[in-house]
Amino acid sequence: MTTALYVISIAPFSGKSATCVSVGSKLREDGYSIGYIKPVSPQGKDIGGVLADEDAQFMRQIFSLQEPLADISPVVLNPSLLTGLLSSRKGKEEYLSAIRAAYERVSEYKDVVIMEGAAGVMEGAILGLSAYDIVKLLNPKVLLVVRYTDDLSIEVPFMIRSVIGDNLIGVVFNAVPRGRLEWYQNEVVPFVQNQGMRVFGVLPLERVLLSISVAEIAEALNGEIMNNPEQGDELVENMMVGAMALDAALDYFRRRPNKVVFTGGDRPDIQLAALQTSTRCIVLTGGIPPSPLILAQAEDLGVPLIQTQEDTLTAVERVERIFGKSRFHQEKKVTKFQQLLEQHFDLTALYGQLDL
Repeated sequence: MTTALYVISIAPFSGKSATCVSVGSKLREDGYSIGYIKPVSPQGKDIGGVLADEDAQFMRQIFSLQEPLADISPVVLNPSLLTGLLSSRKGKEEYLSAIRAAYERVSEYKDVVIMEGAAGVMEGAILGLSAYDIVKLLNPKVLLVVRYTDDLSIEVPFMIRSVIGDNLIGVVFNAVPRGRLEWYQNEVVPFVQNQGMRVFGVLPLERVLLSISVAEIAEALNGEIMNNPEQGDELVENMMVGAMALDAALDYFRRRPNKVVFTGGDRPDIQLAALQTSTRCIVLTGGIPPSPLILAQAEDLGVPLIQTQEDTLTAVERVERIFGKSRFHQEKKVTKFQQLLEQHFDLTALYGQLDL
Protein backbone atom coordinates (compact mmCIF):
# COMPACT_ATOMS: atom_id res chain seq x y z
CA MET A 1 0.00 0.00 0.00
CA THR A 2 1.32 3.44 -0.94
CA THR A 3 1.79 6.09 1.75
CA ALA A 4 1.41 9.74 0.72
CA LEU A 5 3.43 12.43 2.51
CA TYR A 6 2.22 15.97 1.78
CA VAL A 7 4.84 18.65 2.59
CA ILE A 8 3.25 22.09 3.01
CA SER A 9 4.00 25.57 4.33
CA ILE A 10 2.10 28.83 4.73
CA ALA A 11 4.58 30.90 2.70
CA PRO A 12 6.96 30.45 -0.24
CA PHE A 13 10.66 29.69 0.25
CA SER A 14 10.06 27.99 3.60
CA GLY A 15 12.03 24.82 2.79
CA LYS A 16 9.42 22.51 1.24
CA SER A 17 11.52 21.51 -1.78
CA ALA A 18 14.58 21.00 0.41
CA THR A 19 12.58 18.75 2.73
CA CYS A 20 11.13 16.79 -0.19
CA VAL A 21 14.58 16.19 -1.71
CA SER A 22 16.24 15.25 1.57
CA VAL A 23 13.49 12.98 2.89
CA GLY A 24 13.04 11.39 -0.54
CA SER A 25 16.76 10.72 -0.84
CA LYS A 26 16.83 9.08 2.59
CA LEU A 27 13.83 6.90 1.72
CA ARG A 28 15.56 5.72 -1.46
CA GLU A 29 18.77 5.00 0.46
CA ASP A 30 16.74 2.81 2.80
CA GLY A 31 15.31 0.81 -0.09
CA TYR A 32 11.87 2.37 -0.52
CA SER A 33 10.49 3.17 -3.97
CA ILE A 34 9.24 6.74 -4.14
CA GLY A 35 7.12 8.92 -6.37
CA TYR A 36 6.65 12.66 -6.42
CA ILE A 37 3.84 15.01 -7.40
CA LYS A 38 3.22 18.73 -7.04
CA PRO A 39 -0.57 18.80 -7.44
CA VAL A 40 -0.92 22.58 -7.74
CA SER A 41 1.71 25.07 -8.83
CA PRO A 42 1.29 28.85 -8.66
CA GLN A 43 3.47 29.29 -11.72
CA GLY A 44 5.06 27.25 -14.46
CA LYS A 45 7.06 27.50 -17.62
CA ASP A 46 7.20 25.69 -20.93
CA ILE A 47 9.37 22.61 -20.43
CA GLY A 48 9.62 20.52 -23.57
CA GLY A 49 6.21 21.67 -24.75
CA VAL A 50 4.54 21.03 -21.39
CA LEU A 51 3.50 23.81 -19.01
CA ALA A 52 4.97 22.54 -15.76
CA ASP A 53 6.46 23.57 -12.45
CA GLU A 54 10.25 23.99 -12.24
CA ASP A 55 10.38 22.16 -8.90
CA ALA A 56 8.58 19.22 -10.50
CA GLN A 57 11.15 19.12 -13.29
CA PHE A 58 13.98 19.24 -10.74
CA MET A 59 12.49 16.39 -8.68
CA ARG A 60 11.93 14.31 -11.80
CA GLN A 61 15.61 14.65 -12.62
CA ILE A 62 17.02 14.15 -9.14
CA PHE A 63 14.89 11.08 -8.42
CA SER A 64 15.12 9.68 -11.99
CA LEU A 65 11.33 9.46 -12.22
CA GLN A 66 9.76 7.94 -15.32
CA GLU A 67 6.34 9.57 -15.12
CA PRO A 68 5.70 12.46 -17.55
CA LEU A 69 5.82 16.04 -16.30
CA ALA A 70 2.12 16.37 -17.02
CA ASP A 71 1.46 13.86 -14.21
CA ILE A 72 4.09 15.19 -11.81
CA SER A 73 2.76 18.75 -12.26
CA PRO A 74 -0.92 18.32 -13.22
CA VAL A 75 -2.32 21.81 -12.47
CA VAL A 76 -0.47 25.07 -13.09
CA LEU A 77 -2.22 28.31 -12.14
CA ASN A 78 -1.40 30.26 -15.29
CA PRO A 79 -3.46 33.23 -16.55
CA SER A 80 -5.30 31.23 -19.24
CA LEU A 81 -6.43 28.67 -16.65
CA LEU A 82 -7.85 31.40 -14.43
CA THR A 83 -9.49 33.12 -17.39
CA GLY A 84 -11.16 29.87 -18.38
CA LEU A 85 -12.39 29.34 -14.83
CA LEU A 86 -13.85 32.83 -14.55
CA SER A 87 -15.69 32.40 -17.83
CA SER A 88 -16.98 29.01 -16.62
CA ARG A 89 -15.45 27.07 -19.49
CA LYS A 90 -14.12 24.44 -17.12
CA GLY A 91 -15.52 23.24 -13.81
CA LYS A 92 -13.58 22.75 -10.60
CA GLU A 93 -14.36 19.03 -10.58
CA GLU A 94 -12.27 18.57 -13.71
CA TYR A 95 -9.18 19.80 -11.89
CA LEU A 96 -9.85 17.56 -8.89
CA SER A 97 -10.28 14.60 -11.21
CA ALA A 98 -7.07 15.46 -13.06
CA ILE A 99 -5.10 15.54 -9.83
CA ARG A 100 -6.58 12.29 -8.56
CA ALA A 101 -5.84 10.53 -11.85
CA ALA A 102 -2.28 11.89 -11.93
CA TYR A 103 -1.71 10.79 -8.34
CA GLU A 104 -2.95 7.28 -9.09
CA ARG A 105 -0.50 6.98 -11.99
CA VAL A 106 2.41 8.43 -10.00
CA SER A 107 1.73 6.18 -6.99
CA GLU A 108 1.61 2.91 -8.92
CA TYR A 109 4.15 0.42 -7.50
CA LYS A 110 5.49 3.05 -5.07
CA ASP A 111 6.01 2.69 -1.32
CA VAL A 112 5.85 6.43 -0.68
CA VAL A 113 4.66 9.36 -2.78
CA ILE A 114 6.03 12.72 -1.73
CA MET A 115 3.54 15.48 -2.48
CA GLU A 116 4.81 19.05 -2.47
CA GLY A 117 2.45 21.86 -1.61
CA ALA A 118 2.10 25.10 -3.53
CA ALA A 119 3.69 28.34 -2.34
CA GLY A 120 1.18 28.63 0.52
CA VAL A 121 -1.79 26.71 1.89
CA MET A 122 -4.32 29.01 0.18
CA GLU A 123 -2.87 28.70 -3.34
CA GLY A 124 -5.42 27.06 -5.62
CA ALA A 125 -8.40 27.96 -3.42
CA ILE A 126 -10.19 29.59 -6.36
CA LEU A 127 -10.25 26.14 -7.99
CA GLY A 128 -11.12 24.30 -4.81
CA LEU A 129 -7.50 23.09 -4.71
CA SER A 130 -6.12 24.64 -1.53
CA ALA A 131 -3.98 22.47 0.76
CA TYR A 132 -7.14 21.65 2.72
CA ASP A 133 -8.89 20.51 -0.48
CA ILE A 134 -5.93 18.32 -1.49
CA VAL A 135 -5.98 16.69 1.94
CA LYS A 136 -9.69 15.93 1.56
CA LEU A 137 -9.11 14.55 -1.93
CA LEU A 138 -6.14 12.25 -1.32
CA ASN A 139 -6.00 11.81 2.49
CA PRO A 140 -2.21 12.15 2.79
CA LYS A 141 -0.15 12.46 5.94
CA VAL A 142 0.88 16.12 6.25
CA LEU A 143 4.27 17.46 7.27
CA LEU A 144 4.33 21.21 7.94
CA VAL A 145 7.50 23.23 7.32
CA VAL A 146 7.59 26.51 9.26
CA ARG A 147 10.31 29.01 8.38
CA TYR A 148 11.27 31.26 11.26
CA THR A 149 10.30 34.89 10.75
CA ASP A 150 9.95 35.87 14.41
CA ASP A 151 9.08 34.17 17.69
CA LEU A 152 5.39 34.13 16.81
CA SER A 153 6.17 31.61 14.05
CA ILE A 154 5.42 28.95 16.67
CA GLU A 155 1.71 29.78 16.27
CA VAL A 156 1.63 28.46 12.70
CA PRO A 157 1.27 24.72 13.55
CA PHE A 158 -1.74 25.42 15.75
CA MET A 159 -3.48 27.37 12.98
CA ILE A 160 -2.76 24.64 10.42
CA ARG A 161 -3.98 21.87 12.75
CA SER A 162 -7.26 23.70 13.19
CA VAL A 163 -7.76 23.41 9.42
CA ILE A 164 -6.03 20.13 8.49
CA GLY A 165 -6.91 18.14 11.60
CA ASP A 166 -5.48 14.69 12.29
CA ASN A 167 -3.79 14.45 8.90
CA LEU A 168 -1.09 16.77 10.30
CA ILE A 169 1.53 14.34 11.63
CA GLY A 170 4.04 16.96 12.70
CA VAL A 171 6.14 20.02 12.04
CA VAL A 172 9.71 21.00 11.28
CA PHE A 173 10.91 24.49 12.21
CA ASN A 174 13.38 25.77 9.62
CA ALA A 175 15.96 28.57 9.43
CA VAL A 176 15.93 29.26 13.16
CA PRO A 177 18.64 31.81 14.09
CA ARG A 178 21.35 30.24 16.20
CA GLY A 179 20.62 32.69 18.99
CA ARG A 180 17.10 31.24 19.29
CA LEU A 181 17.96 27.54 18.98
CA GLU A 182 18.28 26.92 22.70
CA TRP A 183 14.91 28.57 23.36
CA TYR A 184 13.29 26.41 20.68
CA GLN A 185 14.82 23.21 21.98
CA ASN A 186 14.17 23.85 25.67
CA GLU A 187 10.87 25.73 25.56
CA VAL A 188 9.11 25.59 22.19
CA VAL A 189 9.51 21.90 21.34
CA PRO A 190 8.25 20.60 24.72
CA PHE A 191 5.31 23.04 24.62
CA VAL A 192 4.25 22.09 21.08
CA GLN A 193 4.59 18.37 21.78
CA ASN A 194 2.62 18.70 25.02
CA GLN A 195 -0.18 20.09 22.83
CA GLY A 196 -0.22 16.82 20.89
CA MET A 197 1.90 17.79 17.87
CA ARG A 198 5.19 16.09 17.09
CA VAL A 199 8.19 18.28 16.26
CA PHE A 200 10.42 16.33 13.91
CA GLY A 201 13.22 18.87 13.91
CA VAL A 202 14.52 22.37 14.53
CA LEU A 203 16.92 23.32 11.73
CA PRO A 204 19.36 26.19 12.27
CA LEU A 205 19.69 29.08 9.84
CA GLU A 206 22.42 28.47 7.26
CA ARG A 207 23.38 31.36 5.01
CA VAL A 208 24.28 29.06 2.13
CA LEU A 209 20.61 28.01 1.97
CA LEU A 210 19.58 31.66 1.59
CA SER A 211 22.21 32.30 -1.08
CA ILE A 212 21.63 33.09 -4.74
CA SER A 213 23.73 32.22 -7.73
CA VAL A 214 25.87 34.54 -9.84
CA ALA A 215 23.60 33.81 -12.81
CA GLU A 216 20.51 34.80 -10.78
CA ILE A 217 22.14 38.12 -9.89
CA ALA A 218 22.90 38.81 -13.55
CA GLU A 219 19.32 37.95 -14.52
CA ALA A 220 17.84 40.20 -11.81
CA LEU A 221 19.91 43.13 -13.12
CA ASN A 222 19.48 42.41 -16.84
CA GLY A 223 23.24 42.33 -16.72
CA GLU A 224 25.95 40.70 -18.77
CA ILE A 225 28.48 38.28 -17.31
CA MET A 226 31.71 39.56 -18.86
CA ASN A 227 33.97 36.62 -18.03
CA ASN A 228 34.06 33.16 -16.45
CA PRO A 229 30.46 32.26 -17.36
CA GLU A 230 31.10 28.73 -16.07
CA GLN A 231 31.02 30.24 -12.57
CA GLY A 232 27.36 31.17 -12.97
CA ASP A 233 26.26 28.49 -10.49
CA GLU A 234 28.54 29.77 -7.72
CA LEU A 235 26.54 30.78 -4.65
CA VAL A 236 26.65 34.26 -3.14
CA GLU A 237 25.97 34.53 0.59
CA ASN A 238 26.62 38.21 1.32
CA MET A 239 26.29 41.64 -0.30
CA MET A 240 28.69 44.58 0.04
CA VAL A 241 28.82 48.00 -1.58
CA GLY A 242 32.18 49.44 -2.60
CA ALA A 243 31.77 53.19 -2.27
CA MET A 244 34.52 54.01 0.20
CA ALA A 245 38.03 55.40 -0.06
CA LEU A 246 40.64 52.97 -1.29
CA ASP A 247 42.60 52.84 1.99
CA ALA A 248 39.53 51.45 3.81
CA ALA A 249 38.35 49.07 1.09
CA LEU A 250 40.56 46.05 1.71
CA ASP A 251 39.82 45.83 5.42
CA TYR A 252 36.11 46.33 4.72
CA PHE A 253 35.91 43.59 2.09
CA ARG A 254 37.67 41.09 4.35
CA ARG A 255 34.77 41.19 6.80
CA ARG A 256 32.45 38.98 4.74
CA PRO A 257 33.20 35.90 2.64
CA ASN A 258 31.46 34.57 -0.47
CA LYS A 259 30.06 37.95 -1.41
CA VAL A 260 28.92 40.06 -4.32
CA VAL A 261 30.45 43.53 -4.43
CA PHE A 262 28.54 46.40 -6.05
CA THR A 263 30.61 49.29 -7.30
CA GLY A 264 30.73 51.76 -10.15
CA GLY A 265 32.33 50.59 -13.35
CA ASP A 266 34.66 53.57 -13.05
CA ARG A 267 36.20 52.36 -9.76
CA PRO A 268 39.01 49.96 -10.76
CA ASP A 269 40.73 50.60 -7.41
CA ILE A 270 37.72 49.27 -5.49
CA GLN A 271 37.32 46.39 -7.94
CA LEU A 272 40.95 45.38 -7.46
CA ALA A 273 40.56 45.45 -3.66
CA ALA A 274 37.45 43.24 -3.88
CA LEU A 275 39.34 40.74 -6.04
CA GLN A 276 41.90 40.31 -3.27
CA THR A 277 39.26 38.98 -0.86
CA SER A 278 36.65 36.20 -0.82
CA THR A 279 34.44 37.54 -3.62
CA ARG A 280 32.09 35.46 -5.77
CA CYS A 281 31.36 38.20 -8.30
CA ILE A 282 31.52 41.96 -8.82
CA VAL A 283 28.64 44.01 -10.20
CA LEU A 284 29.84 46.98 -12.26
CA THR A 285 27.10 49.59 -12.26
CA GLY A 286 26.42 52.53 -14.55
CA GLY A 287 27.01 50.64 -17.79
CA ILE A 288 30.76 51.24 -17.65
CA PRO A 289 32.85 48.26 -18.82
CA PRO A 290 35.85 47.04 -16.79
CA SER A 291 39.38 48.07 -17.66
CA PRO A 292 41.52 45.45 -19.42
CA LEU A 293 43.61 45.10 -16.24
CA ILE A 294 40.60 44.32 -14.05
CA LEU A 295 39.12 41.97 -16.64
CA ALA A 296 42.40 40.04 -16.90
CA GLN A 297 42.76 39.84 -13.11
CA ALA A 298 39.18 38.65 -12.67
CA GLU A 299 39.65 36.09 -15.43
CA ASP A 300 42.76 34.68 -13.71
CA LEU A 301 41.00 34.48 -10.32
CA GLY A 302 37.78 33.00 -11.75
CA VAL A 303 35.63 35.88 -10.43
CA PRO A 304 32.81 36.87 -12.82
CA LEU A 305 32.24 40.56 -13.53
CA ILE A 306 28.61 41.53 -14.18
CA GLN A 307 28.03 44.74 -16.12
CA THR A 308 24.65 46.44 -15.69
CA GLN A 309 23.14 49.73 -16.76
CA GLU A 310 21.56 50.19 -13.31
CA ASP A 311 22.98 52.60 -10.79
CA THR A 312 24.47 51.11 -7.63
CA LEU A 313 21.51 51.81 -5.33
CA THR A 314 18.99 50.32 -7.74
CA ALA A 315 21.19 47.26 -8.35
CA VAL A 316 21.51 46.60 -4.62
CA GLU A 317 17.76 46.95 -4.08
CA ARG A 318 16.97 44.53 -6.91
CA VAL A 319 19.32 41.85 -5.64
CA GLU A 320 18.19 42.31 -2.03
CA ARG A 321 14.66 41.42 -3.13
CA ILE A 322 15.70 37.98 -4.34
CA PHE A 323 17.99 37.00 -1.45
CA GLY A 324 16.52 34.03 0.40
CA LYS A 325 14.05 33.53 -2.46
CA SER A 326 16.10 31.34 -4.75
CA ARG A 327 14.89 27.93 -5.85
CA PHE A 328 16.51 24.94 -4.19
CA HIS A 329 18.17 23.60 -7.33
CA GLN A 330 21.90 23.81 -6.56
CA GLU A 331 23.96 20.80 -5.48
CA LYS A 332 25.62 22.70 -2.61
CA LYS A 333 22.24 23.59 -1.14
CA VAL A 334 20.98 20.02 -1.48
CA THR A 335 24.07 18.67 0.28
CA LYS A 336 23.90 21.21 3.11
CA PHE A 337 20.20 20.62 3.79
CA GLN A 338 20.70 16.85 3.82
CA GLN A 339 23.43 17.34 6.41
CA LEU A 340 21.08 19.47 8.51
CA LEU A 341 18.40 16.80 8.37
CA GLU A 342 20.83 14.10 9.45
CA GLN A 343 21.87 16.21 12.45
CA HIS A 344 18.61 17.85 13.52
CA PHE A 345 15.65 15.85 12.12
CA ASP A 346 14.11 12.73 13.70
CA LEU A 347 13.76 10.51 10.63
CA THR A 348 13.00 7.48 12.79
CA ALA A 349 9.94 9.24 14.19
CA LEU A 350 8.85 10.26 10.68
CA TYR A 351 9.17 6.67 9.48
CA GLY A 352 6.98 5.60 12.40
CA GLN A 353 4.31 8.11 11.44
CA LEU A 354 4.45 6.84 7.83
CA ASP A 355 4.11 3.21 9.03
CA LEU A 356 7.46 2.31 7.44
